[in-house]
Amino acid sequence: MRYLEKIVSRPEIVAIGAQARGDGRRIAFTNGCFDLLHVGHIRYLAAARDAADLLIVGVNDDASVRRLKGPARPLVPDAARAEVVAALAAVDYVTLFSAETPYELIRAIEPDVLVKGSDWAPDQVVGRDVVEARGGRVLLVPVVAGFSTTALVERLRNG
Repeated sequence: MRYLEKIVSRPEIVAIGAQARGDGRRIAFTNGCFDLLHVGHIRYLAAARDAADLLIVGVNDDASVRRLKGPARPLVPDAARAEVVAALAAVDYVTLFSAETPYELIRAIEPDVLVKGSDWAPDQVVGRDVVEARGGRVLLVPVVAGFSTTALVERLRNG
């Protein structure tokens, strides 16, 4: 299972990012819970990958998902969520993070492109200041209507 090699620690991803930058490669970064993967996630990650030479995905660990989504989430443990994301062809590397936001991870990786869904206002994108200060940009990818993990969870609970 070669895709498991894509799941790396924070020190490893920082070193990988530095090497990629040294090689002149552009790095895109995005993050999320990715609790139940759906077509919206797939299109989002494909667009993120198209924006650079290397896509790094930060996946919220279980504790941070509970803080963000409530005590009933995540539905899928962090190691399994990271593995599912890593198995996608569009994704080059995955790293778990536990903070409330990926701000410190973004500072450590120093991506050229910071990718979020279009449901975020540009001035609300965490890490925008870090990326733009280095000459990078924020890319807002259109959200696919009708696909939301929260909505899927509600439909499953309510039958």
